[in-house]
Amino acid sequence: MKPTRQQLRLELRARRASLAPGERLAAADAVARHLSDQTELREPGYVGGYWAVGGEVPLHAVQLRLAPGQVWCLPLVQADGSLRFAPWRAGDPLANNRFGIPEPAVEPASTLAPEALSLVLVPLLGWDRDGHRLGMGGGYYDRSFAFRRGRPGPPWLVGVAYGCQELPGLDAEPWDVGLDALATEREWLRFGR
Repeated sequence: MKPTRQQLRLELRARRASLAPGERLAAADAVARHLSDQTELREPGYVGGYWAVGGEVPLHAVQLRLAPGQVWCLPLVQADGSLRFAPWRAGDPLANNRFGIPEPAVEPASTLAPEALSLVLVPLLGWDRDGHRLGMGGGYYDRSFAFRRGRPGPPWLVGVAYGCQELPGLDAEPWDVGLDALATEREWLRFGR
């Protein structure tokens, strides 16, 4: 019998948790190198990242290698279950959201809509070679980037994962927003969207 999405999430969290800190840091450096090699992703603009929690690939190395004119942003969870983004630099104030994840401590008026971003690095639990992703189950990215269904970027949606999170295939749900590309410690994949 095929595992449910919830069963897959439990298994994938365990896989990710089993990685040693050194493996996570090596993956962070490899992901940053993959992204640096993509000249079309180095255009000036707002780059949406995330604050790594629960063993996600950390993005500090990516943030340090931004191209000139690129501005690092972190997501802020909104009451309606969508995301907005705010520029953030190391040392800027943070406040934990309702999930305990640090977010920029800014006024709501200074946040950016997802459409304002040029590139978004998307966290995930699982992925397949067709550009489908399995997230944590809250639907925040799918809801926020629903405008990308059926249309090309920007913003370009790039999944960030470990190779051990690959799945043989994921059934896409009607609300899923596919990835344009994916970076792991082993490879860079494009999905031709």
